Amino acid sequence: MTWKLLGKRFGLFLIVIWGAATLNFFLPRLAPGDPIRERLFALSTQGGLTQTGVEEMVASYNARFGLDLPLWQQYLNYLVDMLRFDFGYSLSLFPAQASDLIFDALPWTVGLLLVTTLISFVLGTLLGALIAWPRSPKWLEYLAAPMLTLAAIPYYLLALVLLYVLAFSWKWFPLSGGYTAGTQPNMSLDFWWDVLKHSILPALSIILAAIGSWAIGIRGMMISTNGEDYMTFAEARGLRGNTMFFRYGMRNAMLPQITSLALSLGHIVSGALIVEVVFTYPGVGSLLFNAIRGADYFVVYGVVFMVVLALGFATMLVDLAYPFLDPRIRH
Repeated sequence: MTWKLLGKRFGLFLIVIWGAATLNFFLPRLAPGDPIRERLFALSTQGGLTQTGVEEMVASYNARFGLDLPLWQQYLNYLVDMLRFDFGYSLSLFPAQASDLIFDALPWTVGLLLVTTLISFVLGTLLGALIAWPRSPKWLEYLAAPMLTLAAIPYYLLALVLLYVLAFSWKWFPLSGGYTAGTQPNMSLDFWWDVLKHSILPALSIILAAIGSWAIGIRGMMISTNGEDYMTFAEARGLRGNTMFFRYGMRNAMLPQITSLALSLGHIVSGALIVEVVFTYPGVGSLLFNAIRGADYFVVYGVVFMVVLALGFATMLVDLAYPFLDPRIRH
């Protein structure tokens, strides 16, 4: 791969990041309402503030957050802050920094989704390829229907079913949270075992739903690959079944799967929003849900920017890796 091509890929990556960050800035401002005014009036109706002087407080907060500046100046300040990963203060949890909230929640989400994505990818891809492979045992064909069913069921519905059966009815696992309430996070084995028990149900709901999608995707590609001339030629040469399956079949059918895997890994930083909300899991998904409900612009900015950055980086890596995965792309 030439340096010129590498430079073009990196330039495209920067353009994508800038375009998405720009949309991230302007789209929330098209929505009606003022988040600070709405927040303060909500506090006043709940008895947290007196209604007198709310407008003065709104003006003070606007000045503090820079929302009283011209739009173009806010935009330039926003771009500079994005380069430094400085997303500003949280409107709903002031004076907490939005970046601190995101980076505190990120390890929970990455730990959960990275493991579940890789497990579901490996199991789903292998099962789907074996279902489509003509030399596989016949009983594997009966797995096609369950895989279709799992692919059709949203993971948050599976989460509700697992929550009711395994946590509420049978009481095998905790109902919610990332660890037992009142526990002080530490590096002890007891704490990590507690975290593991709380993460099993969210992880299981994601894995079961994702396995079906991965299996159906690779199954279609394997069926197409089985009819290619090079597969017929490999069989005519008398190659072993394992060699044909892995080196000729799966290797050529894997390219769309690799792209989907890269995009899935890029989405990790946004969290499994509904699953995290269902299980009250302390990840980025729950943080984003609460930020959207509370019109917390700066936390939403930060989460969306992290997602855009991760997706852009993952896509660039796939573009750079494709020529090594399939030498035909080099030409």
